[in-house]
Formats: sequence, structure tokens, C-alpha cells
Amino acid sequence: MNRLKLRQKTLQRRDLLPPENQAAKSKVIQNQLACHSSLLNARHIFIYVHFRSEVQTLPIIKKLLESGKTVSVPVTLPKQSKIIAVALTDPDNQLLPGYYEIPEPTPETIASATVIPETIDTVIVPGSVFDNRGGRLGYGGGFYDRFLSQDAPRAKRVALAYELQMTTQVPVEPHDQCMDYVVTEQLVYDCQRRCHA
Repeated sequence: MNRLKLRQKTLQRRDLLPPENQAAKSKVIQNQLACHSSLLNARHIFIYVHFRSEVQTLPIIKKLLESGKTVSVPVTLPKQSKIIAVALTDPDNQLLPGYYEIPEPTPETIASATVIPETIDTVIVPGSVFDNRGGRLGYGGGFYDRFLSQDAPRAKRVALAYELQMTTQVPVEPHDQCMDYVVTEQLVYDCQRRCHA
């Protein structure tokens, strides 16, 4: 199956998960993530703000902030084909619909709290399809591939996904960035960025 069909088919399956299942599976994933070394040992965590049927992240963002971690989230700059990292302190009041209606920090927060990506220890990554070697298909824009390779290459890469998003082997291309871990409601896959091996 080619990349486009694999992405479409998997996202359709994810969208069909009833909201209560999304919430229940997300809670298990959040708990798995909360006790994982990539979070426990990190001072600065960059994490996506969930949208539509993605694994939900707002509860973990709030927990990380309560524990004293620095938490930054993505802001998409479509004209520059990149994402930047902006620190949050109060997600309930600092997020508004942004690029494609995805929740992003308010303009005031962006102006005052954009952070240097080199300080990020762990990046929590969304996506459409994953495999156990760390292969990832995103949503087609390449924003995270560029961010991981150019802005935060040393950060740990942890993807969140429902088990239904796992496949035997993602058809990766040279520019695709591999994950260190994929956390689902069933397993924590230790991938060690082997997707190009």
C-alpha cells in the first residue's frame, strides 16, 4: 500500500473510534508516558496539543506543568514551512484555534514565550501511521521531520498512537525521521530510530 492510501486508511480507522474509546485509550497512553524515562529525565518537553481524534495530550501537559517541567507546544508557520516551540504555563487560557483550527498559543504567548529548540530534551510527536522500528508517517506537511532533523536533533522522540495506527512496516523515505519510542494503549515500543536500517 502506498503512503497516501496507508495514511488515509489509518486516519479513517482512527476517526471511527468512539469518543469514549479515544478518551479511555488516551488515559492509558498518558499513564504509560508519565512514568517513562524520556519524560521523567527531561526538563523541557515539547508536546503537540491534540486535535480531533489524536491521542489526547492536554491532561499530560497539565501534569507536566504541575511537576515543574518546562512545556512547549508547536506553532505552525505555513509560509516558512516550519514549526516553532512556544512555552505554556496556563493551557486553559493560552490556547486558541490556529493553523487548520489546531489549538496553538495565543499571539501574546507567542510574542513572549518562544523558546530555543536546542533546550528541548524530549519531543512528543503525533502522526498517522507507525511501526515498531520507529517508522512514522505524519500528515503530509513534513513539519515534524524538519523540526526534528534541523531544530531538535538531540531530543528524544516519543510518538503517541492508538494500537490501530501500528503497521508492520511504514514505507519510509530518506527525509522521514525515526522515533525512539512509540507509546500505545497496549505497549511501549522501543524503536531506537531503526526505521532506515
